[in-house]
Amino acid sequence: MEYFSKDISRLITELSRLPGVGQKSAQRLAFHIINAPLEKAEALSDAILNARRNVRYCSCCCTITDSDLCPICKSPERNHRVIMVLENPRDMGAYERTGKYDGVYHVLHGAISPMLGIGPDDIRLKELMVRLQGDVDEVIIATNSSLEGETTATYLVKMIKPTGIKISRIASGVPVGGDIENIDEITLLRALEGRVVL
Repeated sequence: MEYFSKDISRLITELSRLPGVGQKSAQRLAFHIINAPLEKAEALSDAILNARRNVRYCSCCCTITDSDLCPICKSPERNHRVIMVLENPRDMGAYERTGKYDGVYHVLHGAISPMLGIGPDDIRLKELMVRLQGDVDEVIIATNSSLEGETTATYLVKMIKPTGIKISRIASGVPVGGDIENIDEITLLRALEGRVVL
């Protein structure tokens, strides 16, 4: 039995299809939208439609943008000779928030996962190899510390090594505020191997 009218039910259904949004959250969002002034609901609707119509991949780094080149690839202040390779655009946002990295990025849009049927041709590796034919000093591999991320990192090293470009991997280890006794062995080993001289 339907509790709400057809339009409300449809809105709840559509919102619940978003990742991480369950039925209760969708219902809460739907009622928020319905109770908002019409102008705010229209602004949300326009933002969604415009983003869907205009957002595409950057022709250089493959992140999402609404122009041919993203702001980072356009910037003359960035070091275009250092490329950090990431799994997704959200990772790029995380590094940008640190304010400490001045190089550019390459977004793979995934990681190699034989178990899920995702191979090297299914992510943006070809585009990276084309970029590496230019003037590049270093590639920083910043894939996740998951099995898929490690598989991708290993594959990248095999592909890039013959070019003679310096390859580095981000350090991983004990998170801030983490208790050593609760951390897995691989993470502890990484922390030990990635240690720095003080």
